[in-house]
Amino acid sequence: MSATPSPVPNTSLSTSGWELQHGSRVWRAFVELLSSMRFAIALLVIVAIASIIGTVLTQGQPYNNYINQFGPFWAEVFRKFDLYNVYSSWWFLLILTFLVVSTSLCLIRNTPKIITDLKTYKEGMREQSMRHFHERGETVFTEGRAATVAHLTGVMRSHGYKFKVQERPAVQEGGAGATMIAAKTGGINRIGYVLTHAAIVLICVGALFDGDMMIKAQMWLFGKEPLKANMLVSQVPEINRLSVHNPTYRGNLQIPDGGTSNMAVLSLGDGVLLQPLPFEIHLKKFNIDFYSTGMPRLYSSDVVITDPKTGKSMPAKIEVNHPLTFDGVTIFQSGFADGGSELFLKAWPMHGPSDKTFDLTGTVGSESQLSNGAQSLQVEFTELRVFNVQDMSPAQTTGVKPKEQSLLSGFDQHLGAPVAAPGERHLQNIGPAVIYKIRDASGQAHEYFNYMLPVELNGEKVFLAGERGSLDAGYKYLRIPADGNDSIDGWMRFRAALFNPRDRQQAAAQYVAASLPPDATAELKNQLLVTAARTLDIFAGEIPNDPKTGKPVVQAPGGLPALAQYLEAAVPQDKLQQASDVFVRILNGTLWQLWQVSREQHGEKPVTQDPAHEKFFDSAVLALSDTFFYPSPLYLQMTNYKQIQASIFQVARAPGKVVVYTGAVLLILGVFAMLYIRERRVWFLVKDRADGGSDTLMAMSTNRRTLEYRKEFETLRAASLGVASPDPTHNPAPDNAST
Repeated sequence: MSATPSPVPNTSLSTSGWELQHGSRVWRAFVELLSSMRFAIALLVIVAIASIIGTVLTQGQPYNNYINQFGPFWAEVFRKFDLYNVYSSWWFLLILTFLVVSTSLCLIRNTPKIITDLKTYKEGMREQSMRHFHERGETVFTEGRAATVAHLTGVMRSHGYKFKVQERPAVQEGGAGATMIAAKTGGINRIGYVLTHAAIVLICVGALFDGDMMIKAQMWLFGKEPLKANMLVSQVPEINRLSVHNPTYRGNLQIPDGGTSNMAVLSLGDGVLLQPLPFEIHLKKFNIDFYSTGMPRLYSSDVVITDPKTGKSMPAKIEVNHPLTFDGVTIFQSGFADGGSELFLKAWPMHGPSDKTFDLTGTVGSESQLSNGAQSLQVEFTELRVFNVQDMSPAQTTGVKPKEQSLLSGFDQHLGAPVAAPGERHLQNIGPAVIYKIRDASGQAHEYFNYMLPVELNGEKVFLAGERGSLDAGYKYLRIPADGNDSIDGWMRFRAALFNPRDRQQAAAQYVAASLPPDATAELKNQLLVTAARTLDIFAGEIPNDPKTGKPVVQAPGGLPALAQYLEAAVPQDKLQQASDVFVRILNGTLWQLWQVSREQHGEKPVTQDPAHEKFFDSAVLALSDTFFYPSPLYLQMTNYKQIQASIFQVARAPGKVVVYTGAVLLILGVFAMLYIRERRVWFLVKDRADGGSDTLMAMSTNRRTLEYRKEFETLRAASLGVASPDPTHNPAPDNAST
């Protein structure tokens, strides 16, 4: 097998660019670079990297979300490069523009060469060149040249080759008459190059047209500006509105049940632009169904589309993956949200001795101002969740048994998620919940997640009151036990009594009377009364000051942690466990009496120490201890609600999609042509012999030498040359009939 390269004229496409003959050196170098294939490939790589960034980094989120995720420094760096809106950034659009220009120049420069090559059979191939081909064969036919040519052209025709026959003069072939047969097939392989590059141009043009380029052009030409303030749609000035005839856009609109809208919102950087629609959408009914896990299974919208030009209305149903197209605008079912549900709440005080409540109403998305004369609060109603599914399996629910725990440990186990570690799943809908924020006068806010109904955990019903200080933190839950009427009232009255000094003093006195015999000395009664009152005061957050420093003796605000710190500071280490046991008994006794005091004040009978009441009491004590870490002065209990659903639609006018789809089809065809179609060329040089026969030399080439190509060559050689007898007087070079 010869290692000599094939002498076929090089028809491969050059990676160099268009070389101009005129103009300055800088201009000619720029045009050459811009039209070169290497520049287009580099741009494609950059577009691919930018697309990866746009896929990994969530696009179009509020800037504060990125600050929470990346920190102020990197959030600002990413913002400078428009990484939060990659596909509409100026540099991405500029790269696409250069890619279109570069690829177009490559097409303009190379397409004429490809077309010329498709029409060329290269019948001018010389015998010397043919003998250097890898795939070649040679034999002698006993028939004359004309018969041999007829036989060879028939073989080429039967194998699907197109050919051209050239008669060569005797002078050119050393005095013997000769005929050149040049055949080819698979030339459409070269068309794959044209189709692929044309597809890239079409896809980029379609992407540019359907992107933000048209909107930014309107901003540049007509002075449109994004709106960065909150205001009613009717109050938005014309400078923040686009034309209803805008040729391309993609925006969102939210419509509550029974509502109508014809205005979409287009997010652009830190602001929005309003896009009027050429029709009105009226939402008759939003439909939603859930899986047992609480995730939405199916949601759709029953709508009525009204054309203001004709006044005609058309009912329709829009579902996920089943959009509606009207007047050139496609309407997608994008999601759902709360449409302004009405909330009815009861506000309980969490600080001080009062248990007086007041009613509060609001709507999701609205705000309410509250004030007690000294403190101003703003309540922001965020969300109503009617459907809440949690894993309520025994292994998942968290509970505590206070009497089995030491006073000095485990205080942080009572606050946490309502469900925990993995195990066997038992999913259950635990009822509606309201999410709201309470913001103080300084602007600091905490978010609260309160369930409307009591939830059964470890055989006990509790009200879950979640709280978190930042959006990236998890909720911590205060577990308030429900009383015998499945109400929160009993615990709230218990809490109010704890913060009433008079009630605490009465409870301490009742504890002393119940604990000591009637004949106990006055000194013993007084000592126990002082100890019981002090224990109850410290638990209630009335921390005594150190006489030496004048500062509180403990740092904890109250509850069990304050008692633990007080004991550690006042009792020697070797007697700490003994003192702890005594204080636990005193605390349980005085709190039990305090509970009785709160019941008596509201006309309820004292309770007996049965397991049910003891269980409520233990949970109530832990909840009282945890209230010192509950930052809100109010607990908002949702008593009723009126849910109003809203459907979120995405509307898009994208005429460029036809261009993109066309480009995608061309890309598939082009890649298929380049990868699966091989161009093959065959030459036969037939020369007259002195004995009346004919010498025949065959050569074959392809753009990719594969095993299939080798088989095809062997087949063609056998069909075209294998029928003749070799000339015994001819002395060919070694391996002249093989590769």
